[in-house]
Amino acid sequence: MKIIVNGETHDVAVAPDMPLLWVLRDELKLTGTKYGCGIAQCGACTVHIDGVAVRSCQMPIGDLEGEVTTIEGLGQPETLHAVQEAWIKHQVAQCGYCQSGQIMAAASFLDTNPDPNDEDIDRAMSANLCRCGTYPRIREAVKTAASSLRGA
Repeated sequence: MKIIVNGETHDVAVAPDMPLLWVLRDELKLTGTKYGCGIAQCGACTVHIDGVAVRSCQMPIGDLEGEVTTIEGLGQPETLHAVQEAWIKHQVAQCGYCQSGQIMAAASFLDTNPDPNDEDIDRAMSANLCRCGTYPRIREAVKTAASSLRGA
């Protein structure tokens, strides 16, 4: 089957029930998307399908409709996305394992809510777990990215 990932078309010969996560990691060697829990509860595997945050560990490749964006394709070829820049500015990552999923969730959220308050951010990001507990820095980074994306 053909899939579009980060703007490139790929032919993959896999079973239609294979989760998108494993197609990305094992077939396409895009390892920025992480396996966390395997039951769509932690958010480490978050990618975008047509701009919407989706848990790739529970998305069968045969059900995929739309273009996939992973953490590797979030920014422009030579530029970081505003959320990635904010993550660096606020030194969000500790162990870093959940960060690609956190960043993908934040970027999708900011597409729908460009001027969030703390409660909006906490609610939107609560489904992505961070074992290191960097939630205050995540909130600040999301606010900084929102400001940057608004051009403020």
